[in-house]
Amino acid sequence: MIEIYGKDHCPFCDMAKVLCTKEQKEYKYFQLGVDFDRNDMLEKFPTARTFPQIIVDGEKIGGFDQLKEKIG
Repeated sequence: MIEIYGKDHCPFCDMAKVLCTKEQKEYKYFQLGVDFDRNDMLEKFPTARTFPQIIVDGEKIGGFDQLKEKIG
C-alpha cells in the first residue's frame, strides 16, 4: 500500500498519483488541511520540508523521485 501526503497546487503530488495509477499501484492520498494539519505532518515526518511525503508498505521513502525509483 502506498500513502501519499500532499497539498493543493503541488505538481509533484499530482505526478505521484498519476504514477501510481499508471503502474496500477493501490494508493491512498491524504491532503493537507483536509486529512491532516501541519502539526500532524511534523509529527509523522519530522525532518520533511517538501511535499509530497510518501510511505510504501509502512516505510517512509521520501518524495516523488524516490517513489519513481521504487515503482516506476
